[in-house]
Amino acid sequence: MKKMSKQITTILASICLATSVFAAGVSTGDAAPDFTLKDPSGKEHSLSGYKGKFVVLEWTNFECPFVKKHYSGGNMQALQKQYTAEDIVWLSICSSGPEKQGHLTAEGAADATGKNDFAATAYLIDEDGKVGKLFGAKTTPHMFVINPEGHVVYQGAIDSIRSADSEDIAKADNYVAQCLEAGKSGKPIPVGTTKPYGCGVKY
Repeated sequence: MKKMSKQITTILASICLATSVFAAGVSTGDAAPDFTLKDPSGKEHSLSGYKGKFVVLEWTNFECPFVKKHYSGGNMQALQKQYTAEDIVWLSICSSGPEKQGHLTAEGAADATGKNDFAATAYLIDEDGKVGKLFGAKTTPHMFVINPEGHVVYQGAIDSIRSADSEDIAKADNYVAQCLEAGKSGKPIPVGTTKPYGCGVKY
């Protein structure tokens, strides 16, 4: 049964990778464009409101097998808890359009984040896809790190192993963690850009 489940996950992951959306967006080193989105409670969050802090942007879709890879075993939540405790802002953004995979109403988002032990600063709803397209978010997950000066210092994959298998997490280099640790210490960012992997964002 476990083997069959793994095979199904692999097939779904292959389909998701094949349908990834590629769009223009920001370049590493650019000033991050400002945006304002609402969380499930209706509270607005503006990127400019967090200037002076490191900000992580995580494009998400709880139905995507690549997102499930990082949430099912608690990897994403552990990162969220670790870095928000260090006064780093973590914004998870869903750009799935209405009636598309992963789209959630405010009520549905509140329920889903509760069930997933969500620990980011906020889950933000971008159902018209404007913010996703502004940044060029291609996959779920697609990660961006913005430094306290407001510049994009990392964008791309969350880690170095392009799979939907949670067993690969421990073996992978986590690019987001590497970026944040270097940035906090005032050291050069080791990797600024990688190719994201995952399901195509469902604009």
